[in-house]
Amino acid sequence: MSKQSILTGIVVEETTVFTLGELSRACGKPAEWILTLVEEGIIEPVSGEQTHWKFHSYCLRRVHIAQRLETDLGLNLAGVALAVELLEEVQALRNRIAILEK
Repeated sequence: MSKQSILTGIVVEETTVFTLGELSRACGKPAEWILTLVEEGIIEPVSGEQTHWKFHSYCLRRVHIAQRLETDLGLNLAGVALAVELLEEVQALRNRIAILEK
């Protein structure tokens, strides 16, 4: 008998924006945790006062990475912020190398 897994996810376009509540629901974390990510500079709102904040779709990816780093590696949010920046820098460098190799 083969074991089957069911994966669930959210398809997000680059133009999608999330409210604070939507981002909180999408990652399954309280809004207060999202606010601490903003305070640490891990994600940035794109507009308005806190009650009307909107977040670009790439913030959802950063939030998921932050969750994994915090849960799996036990990093505090300052460590998460540094790790996310370094991971994105590595990806940017890999993209540049791939372009130069063509």
